[in-house]
Amino acid sequence: MRGEPSCPKCGGRVRAPGLFADSWQCDVHGTVHPLQPVIPPSVEALSVVVARTQVPVWMPWPLPVGWLFTGVACAGDDRSGGRATAVACSGPGPLGGIGELILVAEELGVGLGARYAGIDGPDPGPYMNVEKPPQVKVLAAGRPTPLWLVSGAPTDRAVFAGEAMGLWLWAVVWPEQSGLLMYDELVLTDVREAGAEVELVPCGALSPRLLEP
Repeated sequence: MRGEPSCPKCGGRVRAPGLFADSWQCDVHGTVHPLQPVIPPSVEALSVVVARTQVPVWMPWPLPVGWLFTGVACAGDDRSGGRATAVACSGPGPLGGIGELILVAEELGVGLGARYAGIDGPDPGPYMNVEKPPQVKVLAAGRPTPLWLVSGAPTDRAVFAGEAMGLWLWAVVWPEQSGLLMYDELVLTDVREAGAEVELVPCGALSPRLLEP
């Protein structure tokens, strides 16, 4: 498991602010919000990200039957706070087998969602046809939130994106057929507002999807 911050867009190494730059730098992408090392899923790990972040920490709550929280990631540093979060969950897929879901909340241009989606980023706008009705709707922090299918993603996953609380909301689901999960009008809670209920989150093993370069 990586022990150093990395680029949220490509997973590459980043340089900390220093004499010649006052921000984190990636050789490929220039100034970035560093992706902090991913730690095993636990209530404590979730609390660390909640305390750090400036953006929502979305989680289906209650979780679908049989599903577990399988990790959380955050892009940003101690100075700027978290500018993107990713929460992973996994459980029985709608058509059998194991389904995996990563929910990303991020500011414009961070690029973490696009990385998990497997598309050239940083934002989903060019890959969404918002002239047509949304493919799915979720309830995010009590608000009906439309999500559109994102084109150009690898065929092993289904990707949806939209806007919630003025920020990008991505939902990336593996395998592709488990995208049916999104048609059940998931209820998403911002864990920052969950209070003591966080203690009830069932934890599983760390999702390797969070660690993919």
